[in-house]
Amino acid sequence: MKVLHIWNTAGVANTIAKYQAKLLGWNTWVLMRKSHDPFNMTLYGEVDPDTRQSFMPKALWILKTIVKSHGYDILHIHALDKILLPLKLLYPNKLIIMHYKGTDIRGRWRQRKHIWKHADLLLVSTPDLLEGAPSHAHYLPNPVDTELFKPMPHLRRHGALFIYDDKPKFQHSLKWALETAWEHGFDLYILHRGKTPIPYRKMPEFLNQFHIFIDHCYVPALSKTALEALACGLKVVRWDGKIIEGLPDEHRPENVVKQLTKLINEVIG
Repeated sequence: MKVLHIWNTAGVANTIAKYQAKLLGWNTWVLMRKSHDPFNMTLYGEVDPDTRQSFMPKALWILKTIVKSHGYDILHIHALDKILLPLKLLYPNKLIIMHYKGTDIRGRWRQRKHIWKHADLLLVSTPDLLEGAPSHAHYLPNPVDTELFKPMPHLRRHGALFIYDDKPKFQHSLKWALETAWEHGFDLYILHRGKTPIPYRKMPEFLNQFHIFIDHCYVPALSKTALEALACGLKVVRWDGKIIEGLPDEHRPENVVKQLTKLINEVIG
């Protein structure tokens, strides 16, 4: 089976494609643009250099993606649903997967129906996104690359970590993280990921320097970074204040790939 993953939100495409190739022997690839991958998450596949402000690289990237899609059996689109209709019109016989991640669809199911209704398989990355979704949408847990994110016992662990940026949704979470750290007596390290970016390949080593990861609290779902922290052996304070540890089995890449393969086979028949 040949699968082209289009876009790489939160590194999900990167991980699925890698393990589809590793576990199933499928021919997989990922296409991404550098301007939308500031943390270099695309470790598997290719990233086209461009600038966010330039129209021409964007148009050329879309054209390249459409042309390259010709050689694949399955087109797995991650968040970038505006490319779905052109691909469906040009390749009506290919299996097209639409995989939503968060703000791209949260509260927008009715607004985006004219697009997602053309997908052959509809997926969401967190359970909360099923609210308002059509009955045929499926929750596919975010996978964590456990070859990359794993405990590093030689590193000295101390304190708690909270990561945020300037998006409004993080402001309440920042206040909540400060209150949580004070309540539990955690020494808190706050990282502004825009001002002090950590390359994705360096994240396992960075996470392993802490005991605790305080996740966001704006939706009742663990962030991808929280899952990666769990895989590294950290405890995580989740949205409801509960402290958890250990990566849930549903997020292990082999289980995610197994579930996705089952869904694909059900569509193919």
